[in-house]
Amino acid sequence: MAGRFGYEIGDYKFVPEEFLPATVCDKIVDARVSDPGLVRRIARARKRRPALTRDGKLTILSVDHPARMVTRVGDNPLAMGDRYELLSRVSRVLTDSRFDGFMATADVVEELLILDYMLQRAGGSSFLDEKVILGCMNRGGLAGVSFEMDDTMTGYTARAIDDMGLDGAKLMFRLEPGSAESGKTIMYCVNAINELVGLQMPVFLETLAVKYEDGKYKTLKEVEALVKVVGVGAGLGGTTALTWLKIPYCTGYEKVARSTTCPILMLGGESTGDPTGILAEFEAGMRAGATVRGALVGRNVSFPGSDDPRAVAVAVSEIVHTGASAEEAVQVLMKTRGQGMDDITRYLR
Repeated sequence: MAGRFGYEIGDYKFVPEEFLPATVCDKIVDARVSDPGLVRRIARARKRRPALTRDGKLTILSVDHPARMVTRVGDNPLAMGDRYELLSRVSRVLTDSRFDGFMATADVVEELLILDYMLQRAGGSSFLDEKVILGCMNRGGLAGVSFEMDDTMTGYTARAIDDMGLDGAKLMFRLEPGSAESGKTIMYCVNAINELVGLQMPVFLETLAVKYEDGKYKTLKEVEALVKVVGVGAGLGGTTALTWLKIPYCTGYEKVARSTTCPILMLGGESTGDPTGILAEFEAGMRAGATVRGALVGRNVSFPGSDDPRAVAVAVSEIVHTGASAEEAVQVLMKTRGQGMDDITRYLR
């Protein structure tokens, strides 16, 4: 029986081993041990885009969750903690040319660079050339710990991002009115923004309003809270000439879109196992105003229940880049599902 927008999945189930050889992590470890300088050489040789965007819009996959102890997807508390499965799903998305790129901490960026290098050495084509790669800087606010709101710069430095030839940096602050540590994190972000701007490096700033409730910090997704926190985020640093904001979607997003002239990427949120919800949100968000320029998505694309991560990613790209409706995107998703499952395995075993 067809669901929302005609979405059907039947008995399909994405199997990571069908797309990426099970031995790939062993080979990445071997490369790390035998040639520690390899990653930097690969990164600096990578073919970059002449400009950040091709049409003023972006679709970016977020893969920085494990570095903050966030590994749960649905009922599985360790889904994102399996590095092999994570790499299979992320590379599945990135091997489609329609999706723009990804954001991660150094470990994941380096693993994907090594995988891309191995693929090319085996006769395949690069899936990272001309992709947008963003380095994540602050992940020190580990989920569930006493210092969670003190989100220190434990990831990339601005100079490391520049040295590796990456395309931008991602930062995050969460504004919790009752937390002094929240204010510290804002200053970490200000200092990083000013350093990044000095290197002419694009800044992707995730600005969230949160409330401490029932023993954890909950993200607020109401217009008033988002408009206010966008004003704070857009005001940080000596210039916002290179700033993009990452903001959750909410009902009434038109008011959020009107709260800044900085470009906005919509935050995807947790995976529900049904991709039609985010597709509907992204369709509405892209129509909310000219400031909304795409999506920076995570588990809802890389772990979309039983569905194919690439198919869901392409559906998101259709909404962002071609103006497709959610219903049209669902049709693209179902046509794309399962295609090119040997894009890597025909070269690597």
